[in-house]
Amino acid sequence: MAVMIQPEGASTSPIAARSTESAGDSTSTEVRSAAHRREAPWLILAGGGTGGHLFPGLAVADLLRAARPEYEIAVFGTTRPIDREVVLPRGHALVPQTVRAFPRRPWQWPGFFLAWRSSLAAAREHFERRRPVAVLGLGGYAAAPPVIVASEMGVPTALFNPDAVPGRANRRLARCVRQVFVQWPVTAEAFAGSGAIVHVTGCPVRPRVLSARREEGCATFRLDPGRPILLVTGASQGARSINLACLELVQFLKATSEWQILHVTGPADLETVRSGYSAAGLDARIMAFTEAMPEALAAADLVIARAGASTLAELTARGIASILLPYPYDRHQHQRANARVLERAGAAVVIDDAGDPRANATSLRAHLERLMSSCADRAVMAAASRGLGRPDAGERIAALLLAAADNAPRAD
Repeated sequence: MAVMIQPEGASTSPIAARSTESAGDSTSTEVRSAAHRREAPWLILAGGGTGGHLFPGLAVADLLRAARPEYEIAVFGTTRPIDREVVLPRGHALVPQTVRAFPRRPWQWPGFFLAWRSSLAAAREHFERRRPVAVLGLGGYAAAPPVIVASEMGVPTALFNPDAVPGRANRRLARCVRQVFVQWPVTAEAFAGSGAIVHVTGCPVRPRVLSARREEGCATFRLDPGRPILLVTGASQGARSINLACLELVQFLKATSEWQILHVTGPADLETVRSGYSAAGLDARIMAFTEAMPEALAAADLVIARAGASTLAELTARGIASILLPYPYDRHQHQRANARVLERAGAAVVIDDAGDPRANATSLRAHLERLMSSCADRAVMAAASRGLGRPDAGERIAALLLAAADNAPRAD
């Protein structure tokens, strides 16, 4: 079965303690610890593999831990490195599941079904040894085994869907849960026939996104708070289309000398962008990645970005005008649907990524010329963005989960 990985300094899990007992070791301390852990309320976050799945859930976990320090939280995630990197440092246990997305190629189906059955069995064994008080699915394929098993056991279940249009996995999982949390009202219609109660909560963001101040952001990146700032970002991995389009615009950006440029390129294009800006004599703050994205957002007057659900939640929580280039290669076009929500509200302008740097640059320049020259236009968009934001999303989801957990049957 999938092994539970404890954060550094945590006591041994009940299943690990039982395994050590059977090996004949002296485990009196571990068994006592296991008995204590069985008594503590145990809440599960199910999902992982990407920051878009993990970060909203971990924001809720922080609020749950603050409200109920006695709660223990475990993440049933994936084997991808990001799960270990972001879950364990926050003090939560991690169960890496072998489940994967359903493959298109028929010869890969046997491996998929083997991993699926293994992940279901692992969730069942964990939950039979220690019954959770609630399970929150964070979306995607990794959410499915724990949510399905919990539903079969009568454990309170909920599903978080941040995208405007739910994917296939979430549409199916909604039939197994009692509550669905969505970011925007338009999404509620997609779950109307699921039987679940649908709450329009918004998408949780990190507390620092809300609390960071412009002065702090400018100090972090050595920017002048008295001059406007353009933030360019493609999220943690970067967006080559955006990076190359900006390289086509270096002379235009240089001519807008009042503006300061903060460009988060992702690791693949860092040197390309740095060299291109340097050759043009464009002074900009350029980095592959930053942990200080809340400070970057606090400093920004205008943002060029993709349209991932978490990115848009942060933009609207802060109330920032944006130019969005949705990721074009997803067959379900989730980012495009997300971006249209902001566009319809007047909170963003949307450019369909043409896959050609010059074409994208032409479209970008038309919008940049208007927005960089008109503080009034940016202010109107920022107000519309703020109107879409739900900075209390994490608190609402945590409260609804705790209400469900308080009424959950306890293990004997």
